[in-house]
Amino acid sequence: MLTDRAKEILNAAEQKMQEAVSFLEEDLKTYRVGKANPSIFNNVMVNYYGNPTPIPQVSSVSSPDAKTLAIQPWERSLIPAIEKAILDANLGFTPQNNGEIIRCVVPALTEDRRKELVKKAKAAGEQAKVVVRNSRRDAMDLLKKAQKNEGMSEDTEKEGEIEVQKVTDKFVKNVDEIVAAKEKEILTV
Repeated sequence: MLTDRAKEILNAAEQKMQEAVSFLEEDLKTYRVGKANPSIFNNVMVNYYGNPTPIPQVSSVSSPDAKTLAIQPWERSLIPAIEKAILDANLGFTPQNNGEIIRCVVPALTEDRRKELVKKAKAAGEQAKVVVRNSRRDAMDLLKKAQKNEGMSEDTEKEGEIEVQKVTDKFVKNVDEIVAAKEKEILTV
């Protein structure tokens, strides 16, 4: 049976691992995969009164159809700044505006761009796995220190290590599934 200290160490490690997976999921949402997805603009910054601000915080971003993104700024004076930010972000869009709404037609991805995105997704997945493994290592170290310095029994420490490994395996599998799903989405023409 795990002691409160062992549970505390396990919970902290699990929380760090969950944060890594959540970050990966959010990062992968920003990849342009050939269909209109408003979250593509989450990391595109526009100069808003001297502060870099994500486009969704200064406008309404929607997807009227599968190949078009519409951005309606809350202030018309932002239209040129948003267009410039989109072009600078090098997303492969050519923004067009009618004075009120900026439209971006999402072009189909080339084969090379698809391969590049798959590589990028796999690299992001590996980064998430590194964070998961580092969390495991930190938890294992804390369990060893607790056994050595805090009087935790050796059995409890070993049981804690087994639990940490189970949680690690679960999150590594989760990362692999997320990356595989994104890879499938990218490669679907």
